[in-house]
Amino acid sequence: MDLRAVLVDDEQLARDELGYLLGQVGGVEVIGEAGNGLEALTTIERLRPDLVFLDVQMPGLTGFEVARRMVDARASSHIIFVTAFDQHAIEAFEVNAVDYLLKPVDPSRLEVAVQRARRRISADLPVHRGATGVDTDQLEKIVQLVAEKQSRRDRLAIKVGERFLLVQAEEIIYASLADDSITVVTPKHAGTSNYRTLDELQARLDPSVFWRVHRSHLVNINKIKEIVPWFSRNYILRMKDEKATEIPVSRTQTRRLREYLKL
Repeated sequence: MDLRAVLVDDEQLARDELGYLLGQVGGVEVIGEAGNGLEALTTIERLRPDLVFLDVQMPGLTGFEVARRMVDARASSHIIFVTAFDQHAIEAFEVNAVDYLLKPVDPSRLEVAVQRARRRISADLPVHRGATGVDTDQLEKIVQLVAEKQSRRDRLAIKVGERFLLVQAEEIIYASLADDSITVVTPKHAGTSNYRTLDELQARLDPSVFWRVHRSHLVNINKIKEIVPWFSRNYILRMKDEKATEIPVSRTQTRRLREYLKL
């Protein structure tokens, strides 16, 4: 029998991707979606799904706030958190989540999470036991997963042609989003990232080095070759790649750039 699931994420593309992956895994019927915390609570109460795939960072209520309200309401749905922010892994288990998946979601890890949820539901285990009821085996596994992810934070996989290459984060000159695809440029390579959004990619990188200077561009401030004044006191950045690519700085980021560089 299929598990009935609700997908909660403030990005439609993320929900679409997760729905597609669940279709590949099989055994899960997506019966509803929500784009923010308040909508999630209403949808969960109305549909009473077996399983909720819940993002952490959302407008209004965070995923954890949604989960805690579900606990207070003694909702019958089990929770799997899906997020780009791995620092929240331990907190996820304070509300007794079935599992915690990091974006971009690995299909094999998703399958494991679904199987874990199915076992818990089949065994009729309590949905919410509170912090004292955390499954220590699950906790140990998730801590190990986080540690592995953290150890790889200095590397990033990009697709160049038919190959996937691992590049050092510090080598990245810039990343740009166009046509729902993120291009990552280094001194030697230009390839596409498997991250769906620049927010997800930025969360993986050092925020003191990588700046979101525009909604479509993320730059390594150590790889700026030249700052060119532009209209209305804005700037264009010429980067240190072979093409000396020019990247616009949004009006909201111009002030930060001026302060940082003493312009």
